[in-house]
Amino acid sequence: WSHRTDQLAGQHGTMASKIKYPHLLRPLDLGFTTLKNRVLMGSMHTGLEEPEGVMAGLFGGGGLKKMAAYFRARAEGHVGLMVTGGIAPNSAGRVAPFAAKLTSSSEARAHKEVTDAVHQVGTGSKICMQILHSGRYGYHPLTVSASAVQAPIAPFKPSALKAADVWQTIEDYANCAALARDAGYDGVEVMGSEGYLINQFISEHVNKRTDEWGGTYENRTRIATEIVKRIREKVGADFIIIFRLSMLDLLEKGNSWDETVMLAKALEAAGVTLINTGIGWHEARIPTISTCVPRAGFSWVTEKLKGHVNIPLVTTNRINMPDTAESVLERGHADVVSMARPLLADPHWVLKAMEGRTDEINTCIACNQACLDHTFKGLHASCLVNPYAGNETELIAKKTENKKKIAVVGAGPAGLAAATTAALRGHEVTLFDGAHEIGGQFNMAKSIPGKEEFHETIRYFNKQLKLTDVKVELNTRVSAQDLIAQKFDIVVLATGVVPRMPPIPGIEHKKVLSYVDVLRHGAEVGKTVAIIGAGGIGFDVAEFISHDKAHASSSTNVEAFAKEWGIDMSNEARGGVLGITPQLPTMGPCDKIYLLQRKSSKHGKDLGKTTGWIHRTVLRNKGVEMIAGVSYDKIDDAGLHITTKAKDGSKTKSVLDVDSIIICAGQDPLKELEAQLTKGGVMTHLIGGADVASELDAKRAIDQATRLTVMIEHATGKVAYETASTMTSKLMGMMGNA
Repeated sequence: WSHRTDQLAGQHGTMASKIKYPHLLRPLDLGFTTLKNRVLMGSMHTGLEEPEGVMAGLFGGGGLKKMAAYFRARAEGHVGLMVTGGIAPNSAGRVAPFAAKLTSSSEARAHKEVTDAVHQVGTGSKICMQILHSGRYGYHPLTVSASAVQAPIAPFKPSALKAADVWQTIEDYANCAALARDAGYDGVEVMGSEGYLINQFISEHVNKRTDEWGGTYENRTRIATEIVKRIREKVGADFIIIFRLSMLDLLEKGNSWDETVMLAKALEAAGVTLINTGIGWHEARIPTISTCVPRAGFSWVTEKLKGHVNIPLVTTNRINMPDTAESVLERGHADVVSMARPLLADPHWVLKAMEGRTDEINTCIACNQACLDHTFKGLHASCLVNPYAGNETELIAKKTENKKKIAVVGAGPAGLAAATTAALRGHEVTLFDGAHEIGGQFNMAKSIPGKEEFHETIRYFNKQLKLTDVKVELNTRVSAQDLIAQKFDIVVLATGVVPRMPPIPGIEHKKVLSYVDVLRHGAEVGKTVAIIGAGGIGFDVAEFISHDKAHASSSTNVEAFAKEWGIDMSNEARGGVLGITPQLPTMGPCDKIYLLQRKSSKHGKDLGKTTGWIHRTVLRNKGVEMIAGVSYDKIDDAGLHITTKAKDGSKTKSVLDVDSIIICAGQDPLKELEAQLTKGGVMTHLIGGADVASELDAKRAIDQATRLTVMIEHATGKVAYETASTMTSKLMGMMGNA
């Protein structure tokens, strides 16, 4: 939705702005065609790839109309080359039951809607379809692989492909590519990394075969080169073939660097147009794209391949702003930069870079909450900072024909989204907040090591407030009487939450602090600390107080990140990790931290599906002791008195001799103005934490605020936040496999 302010942005397309990013905006001649710039929108499965028709109609699948609208928006934003989410070349290769495949001319005809949508925009954007065979990562019982070795992250043990079936699979890839050409795609990307089928053949980690498809490296890589050769034979010379090559497996039984170079050369000889960089298998226990990864944290991997092949190389992972992308290209690390989530966050990212409007970019904060976490839950992908993503056909901010005078109280994420969206549509909006700056809870989040990107969202909203002419009243605690007296037609309460203080005897003790005291007000904590509550805030506080401020966060330093996670930056170790011992970060001022929760379940169970394990690993590496099944007896000078319930039901009493006790035990909604406003006859809406305070949830807050304000003049009741399940997830649920 950030691109909706383009009409307000002033002068476009100056030569001076183009010179600012000369490497990024330079065309790339591929011989038979030219890419208009060096930006590739990387593949991301959104759930919009699922086929429409009778089944989609029955189960609410988005179909290809949504997919077409999604890519049209990015073509309007001048992305040079886009790659779709993975499409299977046969039924066995699907990522889940009824997931997208391309095996017939009727399926190809459906994709024409997508390719036409991109090409008819007229910006010169091109689109490739990714061919992805999930192999043993498939979430269905018909999975196949190089060998019958089950993946640790998948529920089914695969069958080993017979030699004849390997050849048939190669032919299926070629047929899929030919159908993609018939559908109007400019090319295909062959997914050969991240641990999917081709990767499973290439690596000894999975491939235990002794026939012509196993054993030697030449045999294990044969499937990759044969697929490319057969595709090139089918599609001709004037069709883009990208190969996503795993250059850093991050597994001890991964490939060596010499093997990677050997395969890259073989792929070039087989007919590949570009080689895209793949980093890590999905089962690898090293972060590769989350917010704790430094910007362009793996471009050095691609750089090492430069000079070994004569075709363009694409680098990827955590490149989210034009300055970063330009630096990567200027330093010669790659010829093209790939970004997926940043173009989910802002489809006009490239256009804004072209026009010198970098400060208007709605930056991806790499949280994964609405994109990858949704995908792995069987939900349509969207974006925390841009809820329009994936919802282009139904979430539309039209100019209002019924202008209202609107007050938004609270300048956190929900209030900012509400104020700017309503103002963009033509309403007269005033934004009130008692603080001296906008941002609300994001001002605490941005101080957490690994969450530095949250600064960007605040920067973005500051700019949007100016562009949309929102009247901003900071340092202002407004009352219901004030709002009524100013004759606002509508009031939106985005007043947030207040920390909940649990009824523990001694809760008023001087040892006790709230998370707000620590994160916002900088209260000092002692050498030993107990944190009550192990939700997202508890984890954030633990990371904050355990950070050694004498050293930069590893999320802002590539070398420090590699050392912390045991990555060999020379890439000489097999898989980039064999024999490399992680250098664990030093603790901050605290000697001992306890992270406590009432639940007996695993700590962080409700954190992000793709990031929770990272937070747990970081804290364990720092020696944080996580204790579950805790009841809190009292607090006194001796410390925190607790009773711990074991899995067998037995209970143990103990005293944690701590200097500080930080309360992270939930929040209560702050909505004291609602009753008075309603009584005064003012149409009042609650959004964000003021509506639901069970967890601080910026994804829900921004989405709810946007859904309300795109139709606020007509809204008479509560606007809910809803995530759309894909057809696949619904069918899996019916089968009992969800």
